[in-house]
Amino acid sequence: MNRRKRKWKKPLFGLLLLFACCMYGPVGWTAADVLPEETSGAVEMGEDTVLVGGMPVGIYMETEGVLVLDTQGVKGMDGQEREPAHNLVKAGDYIVRVNDTQISDKKELIQTLGRLEKKEVVLNVKRDQEEISVKLDAVECEPGEFKLGIWVKDNIQGLGTITFLNQNGVFGALGHGIHDTDTGVLLNLSEGRVYKTSIRSVVKGMDGVPGSMEGLIVYNRYNRLGSIWKNTEKGIYGTIDDVQSLFEERMAVQVASREEVQAGPATIRCYVQDKVQEYEIRILEINESAYDTNKGMVIEVTDERLLRETGGIVQGMSGSPILQNGKLVGAVTHVFVNDPTKGYGIFADVMLRETVE
Repeated sequence: MNRRKRKWKKPLFGLLLLFACCMYGPVGWTAADVLPEETSGAVEMGEDTVLVGGMPVGIYMETEGVLVLDTQGVKGMDGQEREPAHNLVKAGDYIVRVNDTQISDKKELIQTLGRLEKKEVVLNVKRDQEEISVKLDAVECEPGEFKLGIWVKDNIQGLGTITFLNQNGVFGALGHGIHDTDTGVLLNLSEGRVYKTSIRSVVKGMDGVPGSMEGLIVYNRYNRLGSIWKNTEKGIYGTIDDVQSLFEERMAVQVASREEVQAGPATIRCYVQDKVQEYEIRILEINESAYDTNKGMVIEVTDERLLRETGGIVQGMSGSPILQNGKLVGAVTHVFVNDPTKGYGIFADVMLRETVE
């Protein structure tokens, strides 16, 4: 259950490109400056205490270099079709340099190719955390215009849910990583930001068809809430600049260890019907040794209000906090495609450990 924006495919300049339209400032909070006076004494503030979330946010991420999605043949001036990058670069590679010119986004890649004077090209790509160089011959399609026949993208945007904010102003969200939908690769983060969003509608989930939240996100500095500095299989993490605006309720809870989590009644906090509310669920299974850490528990929505509005778990609810016995025990991560009333969750203590930069 990942990003919530559709993607558009579009050829751009001398490349075949695919791209998606889906401050660092040390900000802290304490019991005194965030929690209302009548609440601040209720929970002893410490490393295992957080402000619980449930609020949707807009997410924007840029990759480190440009991500290769696929290769394709291009027709040269002689009328012959060639695929210059075939078997040299592959889906999941990140192009970081072209002929020793640093590449940070697709715009720089296009500009660099536009300055080519000969067909020989050396690409430096990151593959499985290792940087390698490959040589290939670009295809001259028009006089002075070269193409590589590579589909790439460099950014992504969408919707997700904030899980918590720790005492150092670091948030955790989603409970799973942001992957490229075409390659399945976990995106290498260059920089990212979170923004205010307005949920306009909810598409109800049905058997075999996951539902979704649809929202309006204006990506400008006035709506920016903070920065993202980490994209992992266990969620995204960063800092919130505007704590007061995002965490209006300021509900402080302790994070439970996974040993405290029990099968049985629990609640999730999510944004439905224009506000964040708690809804009843049931934790069906607990698997502390799950291969996928973001599938440590199986949950089922039992609240008739949520079932009526959403059909259960929908895309965009990733990161919704799971509460049990007054503690944060986890976050929603995935929905069962064939049964939207059920899904997976990640343990909260796993996410809390990831807040260390």
